[in-house]
Amino acid sequence: MDNAQPTHDKNEAELLRAARRGDQAAFAALYRLHAKAIHSLVLRLSGSVETAEDITQDTFLKAMRFLPGLRAELPLRPWLKRTASNALIDQFRKQWRSLPLPGDDFMADAAALPESDAEIAGLLRRLPPAARTLVWLHLMEGWSHKELAARFGHTESWSKSVLSRALKQLRTNLSDDEKNSCE
Repeated sequence: MDNAQPTHDKNEAELLRAARRGDQAAFAALYRLHAKAIHSLVLRLSGSVETAEDITQDTFLKAMRFLPGLRAELPLRPWLKRTASNALIDQFRKQWRSLPLPGDDFMADAAALPESDAEIAGLLRRLPPAARTLVWLHLMEGWSHKELAARFGHTESWSKSVLSRALKQLRTNLSDDEKNSCE
């Protein structure tokens, strides 16, 4: 599955302008261009097909409402990804007031992850959803600890601590998987 950001070109800008004028076919084209990537991101973070479908739909409904404020000269996908991620975080915040993760609070360096996307996805699925989301948004989407802390309603040290524990858990799971495959 290719989730690479398409090059922002004149075509997307024209589609955005047309969608702003009420052209439903243009909005549908924007949806087709970006929905798979947004769905994939939310599915990867939440582990739930139903959640991914709901948040993808909500993200595009929000995009429809905010069309007048979206700048046609900027790529749409980063805005969509941020909107979808924020919606998922909001959902997590409603479900959990704090994130229970075992382990100590030391900062660890990033683990060497397996090469295969399937292996990475499998390891990430073993983390609690909020930790998986935090890891993905920080390492893959480039969110800072300050942004994550503000979005989750916690401190930067909380974000660093959760990331540290999640990376430690990923390393442990990876090590256990390697031991089990050698037996």
